[in-house]
Amino acid sequence: MVNKILEPDDRALEEEKDAEPVVHHEPKGFSDRFALGFTKLLRVCADTFFAKKYGHRAIVLETVAAVPGMVGATLQHLRCLREMRDDEGWIRTLMEEAENERMHLMTFIEVAQPTWFERMVVQLAQAIFYIGFFLLYLISSRTAHRVVGYFEEEAVISYTLYLKEIDEGRSPNVPAPAIAIHYWKLPADATLRDVVLKVRADEAHHRDVNHGFASTLAKLPPSPVPSAPYPPHATELRGAA
Repeated sequence: MVNKILEPDDRALEEEKDAEPVVHHEPKGFSDRFALGFTKLLRVCADTFFAKKYGHRAIVLETVAAVPGMVGATLQHLRCLREMRDDEGWIRTLMEEAENERMHLMTFIEVAQPTWFERMVVQLAQAIFYIGFFLLYLISSRTAHRVVGYFEEEAVISYTLYLKEIDEGRSPNVPAPAIAIHYWKLPADATLRDVVLKVRADEAHHRDVNHGFASTLAKLPPSPVPSAPYPPHATELRGAA
């Protein structure tokens, strides 16, 4: 039996499994609708400012995406100390998310080489978002996690479009940066396309985890769909060195 050679569209469908489950959380109540509306507003801003400059878009968005995990971990840590209770694994999960998003940023800095203006935008966006998200988490941690879940839904879409740009030749499929090869344990000849696939899988995992946290806080039944897989990362071994 001759194996079928996958056409580009078929390959994209196969690789979509890396981002499964393809889930959109239907908003329930004001909290969810606020989270979704806020996310869509930021999506419009990103599309207007960056258009299809996906590498530059990733730099700004990843510096913002690295904030929620650290904010959530900090406030969950303090809450557990005050209430003298176990965190049930939330703190470590959120810190791993923050570290993972930071590695996304460091990778795309190597790919896109941001200008001084984009670096200023990064600093401004991070400062504003950190304060806003910190206050939101204090007011409603459920809404904050739902915001992140919707953020990550959009991230999966953005990286899927980035893959399409690479496959159709509009974005160069340059060699993967050394930092990405080490972090995701990629082969030495890996390319940007391989990196984007790993990043998209990470974002799919963050999406499902944060939607799960928000549902837990809302006392909703857990989703029947399992979380997308989380690729192994080199940072898991860093502490043993």
